[in-house]
Amino acid sequence: MADNKIGGGAQTPPPKGKTSGDVDGSNLSSTAGVIVYDRSKNGSGSAVGPVTSVTSWTPPACWYAPKYTPDQLKAYLEPIWAVDSTGPEWDAQQRDRYVKGHPYKDFNKDKEGKGYWWDSYVNKDFPPGWDKCNEQIFWVDKGDPPPANIQNAVTPKILAELAYNEIRVPSTKVTLAPAENTKVNLPTWAWLDGAKFKPVSVTASVPVLGISATTTAEPVSLKIDPGTTDAVTYPSSGVCQIDNGNIGEPYAKGKADKTPPCGVKYLRSSGTGSYPLKATITWKIRWTGSDGNGGDLPDGTFGATQDVVVQEIQSVNR
Repeated sequence: MADNKIGGGAQTPPPKGKTSGDVDGSNLSSTAGVIVYDRSKNGSGSAVGPVTSVTSWTPPACWYAPKYTPDQLKAYLEPIWAVDSTGPEWDAQQRDRYVKGHPYKDFNKDKEGKGYWWDSYVNKDFPPGWDKCNEQIFWVDKGDPPPANIQNAVTPKILAELAYNEIRVPSTKVTLAPAENTKVNLPTWAWLDGAKFKPVSVTASVPVLGISATTTAEPVSLKIDPGTTDAVTYPSSGVCQIDNGNIGEPYAKGKADKTPPCGVKYLRSSGTGSYPLKATITWKIRWTGSDGNGGDLPDGTFGATQDVVVQEIQSVNR
């Protein structure tokens, strides 16, 4: 492990079924620092998208994890000191900390292969907070936990929260009957292809630490927003519960006199335009970690809007 390269910046995500890290004994790189994502059980296809938390919660904007070996830290800091870019006083403090034994000596070269220098990683997609990881680079021996005072040191829970952001779920465009144009006061059936709405998951891991977490999203309900107040929904709440993977019920001949378990009835024509019907799936999100811990994360939603033309026809034979 003495020649391992730790860390790395953001890189192109891997194809489905691959991890985002390249671990071959001499090099370790990943999408976000040392974190490797396995997306082989994630949603796929051109219509998938990320979930949005139903609360104000977001994944952590910054975290601490292994970033340098002793040689790498030396190669990173000494050029900065050489050009005096941070000022002589700061450079002197840094040399004292990492070279002169207060508390580290010669970049901990005598511990090469026995631990790593930890530093912060940030994801500026999750403000505010990405600028709050201000701890100085610190050393952690292999097998030891990071110092207790370090907030957001990487753990299975942190990995689960970061994996949350990698979850991708299918589009929620619903099938309607009537399929093309619906009619005023005519119940319109709505349903989704249940085969597409299976649980999806992403596993995040830090190979050099041997820790991981899997975050799983499972669909639980579909909400129909007709796009106008001149409509009623079925059920009246507009929320269709998912039952055994079924989301709504397909219309079939002979159901014309029945009330759809999931659908909408428009009370007024859309005129020369259309109504923007929005269908949103709520996903229950849970995690399990390699340390045996686990639990719930905030539910996530993902929706899609489609145009519905409603015609003014008072009498319809079906």
